[in-house]
Amino acid sequence: MRIYLSRPHMSGNEEARVAEAFASNFVAPLGPQLDAFEASVSDYLGGGLHCVGLSSGSAALHLALRIAGVGQGDEVWISSMTFAGGIFPVNYLGATPRFFDLDPESWAIDTARLAEELDKAARENRLPKAIVPTDLYGQSVDLDALETLAERYGVRLVVDSAESLGASYRGGRKAGTGGDAAILSFNGNKIITTSGGGMLVTRHKDWADQARFLATQARDPAPHYEHSTFGYNYRLSNICAAIGLGQMQVLDDRVARRRAIFDRYRAALERPGITFMPQPEGYHSTRWLTALTIDPGQTGIDREAIRLMLLEHQIESRPLWKPMHMQPLYAGAPYHPRLLPQHRIIRQPTHDRCLLWQRCHLLGHPRLLFPAVRHHRRADAVDGLKTPPRATAQGEHHDHEDGVRRRPASGVG
Repeated sequence: MRIYLSRPHMSGNEEARVAEAFASNFVAPLGPQLDAFEASVSDYLGGGLHCVGLSSGSAALHLALRIAGVGQGDEVWISSMTFAGGIFPVNYLGATPRFFDLDPESWAIDTARLAEELDKAARENRLPKAIVPTDLYGQSVDLDALETLAERYGVRLVVDSAESLGASYRGGRKAGTGGDAAILSFNGNKIITTSGGGMLVTRHKDWADQARFLATQARDPAPHYEHSTFGYNYRLSNICAAIGLGQMQVLDDRVARRRAIFDRYRAALERPGITFMPQPEGYHSTRWLTALTIDPGQTGIDREAIRLMLLEHQIESRPLWKPMHMQPLYAGAPYHPRLLPQHRIIRQPTHDRCLLWQRCHLLGHPRLLFPAVRHHRRADAVDGLKTPPRATAQGEHHDHEDGVRRRPASGVG
């Protein structure tokens, strides 16, 4: 049996909810189950929020950016460490992404670097239209810092919380409540699922109204089909929403289980050269996926060797998201690495442009992992990891005058 990273997990409550949807005859992208699902998510997040059920998290981001006024030629400043679906809507709107590195203490967008670049952009009259930070692998971004920056510079903030439903920020504030809007995903691999789906969450009623309007083909109020602008077929199915209602009943249980799995991995595997994703003080991550860094210089084994060893035992694992500034599609796009305290930018050699990505890994379910490791021919490499002297700093490269690292289109830096 193959062990997957994160497969759909039904609670047993979903069938009754789906049966209710069929009985209501609302087999359509509207209906009582969809209304109830939106209300359930709003209540879970703390109330006072407008939730719009949509066909995917990417659809939600597309609508949020359009409502924020993003258009041709605008810039959107965005986390480089994200899934492709969290960046493509920028392209849909003809805008340009500007990528930012993450903070290794939180694996969230580097707010210090963001603040510095916003100050510079304000002085040069080239502020972005929107900022889109990503909640990575079940953990919130620094909402206080980001909301302060967005308000200070008058920039729209759309938080990509597709991976973090069930997490919380300092003071118990739920992930998915930040900025002008937040994006949720209910794809089949998320901590809860509607088979496919997403949601736009906002405190602005007018944003929610616009999202519903645009998501239903932008049909104007008239007895016939009248259109003053173009829209999309982005609304969530009532049947899928019924699945979501059943899943919401076990969301906190799912979070507790994922956190227990993470703790089991960390207790068994953490040692010099293997470091698990940090959780800042006051945060509560869902640990949607267990993520860790592997330093081959200290462990004597690299990420790919471990991945292949697990694959032999039908256990899925994979590298983390390949940063978007390293993707061929975005060759040459502006990228802002993290600044060191001395404001010197230390980069990896050209063959190793993102150390975090090169060394990071996601693990599958632990039930079969540990027996497989113990009996595999590579077990000695994993169980008896070497600890040589720490590697020296990597090569240093120069910036352009604006402090932006740009990847040449050829891929050679």
